[in-house]
Amino acid sequence: MNNQENINELENETPSEVEIIGVKFKPSGKVYYFAANNFKASSDDSVIVETARGLEIGNVAVANKMISQSEIVAPLRPVVRVATPADIKHAEENKVKCAEAFEICKAKIADHKLEMNLVEAEYTFDNSKLLFYFTSDGRVDFRELVKDLASVFRTRIELRQIGIRDEAKLLGGLGVCGRPFCCASFLSDFVQVSIKMAKEQNFSLNSAKISGACGRLMCCLRYEHETYEEALKNTPPVGSTVKTPNGNGVVIETSPLASMIKVRLEDKPETPKSYSVSDVTLLYLKNRKPSDSDDAASEESNKK
Repeated sequence: MNNQENINELENETPSEVEIIGVKFKPSGKVYYFAANNFKASSDDSVIVETARGLEIGNVAVANKMISQSEIVAPLRPVVRVATPADIKHAEENKVKCAEAFEICKAKIADHKLEMNLVEAEYTFDNSKLLFYFTSDGRVDFRELVKDLASVFRTRIELRQIGIRDEAKLLGGLGVCGRPFCCASFLSDFVQVSIKMAKEQNFSLNSAKISGACGRLMCCLRYEHETYEEALKNTPPVGSTVKTPNGNGVVIETSPLASMIKVRLEDKPETPKSYSVSDVTLLYLKNRKPSDSDDAASEESNKK
């Protein structure tokens, strides 16, 4: 058998599809895919999987599914087993340990007089590692703190500095709309948000009104952004000159989604009138270039 025949035989033995299971480790976290490894699991079942951090327990978000081999991002780690009652009990015990570890670490931070705010403590399922998440305005030298914590917990300690958006996602809370934070309930990742989105939706540019509890621009500013962008293509911007059934005038206000504009007429400037976009003709378009402040606000909103 020559080399080409060997290659062809190997290609024929390689399955074109792979059975995977999608797993979430947090309710609002990303979905990670694992090789099903002949296990069958339904949505919301708990499974033990192998990760870069060791064994972890997660909830099934995508039940057994066949996908093309070409869609796999190697390496695809396996599902170790469907969680047993003992596994679930162990996970609950870990939550209690995490709460205790949080209080101990908080006290140690005070003892070392470090400028850091502890957000969460997390054990891996197999207790091989204990992670602490914190926020801080600058860099923190926590080497002595790690040594102190390692002597207490007798396991591998890892401290991770996170941004204030990550803190809001971990802690959760209620937004100005009265609903739970989007990032803590269903957003698997943060989206890019800019001040330009608020301007296009006619929001007040008062930072207190368009910022979330984390102090960054609200994620929901992006939800209707594409719809507004499409509507704005057919809406004369403020400052443009248009021809109306009552004469020429200047646009002073727009309602893109309603396809309505308010115009200050040249003949009667004291009584602005509203018109449908379809009833006016654009005579002069006022061009608006994005300002430096827009770009700066966009960058600042996405810092963590």
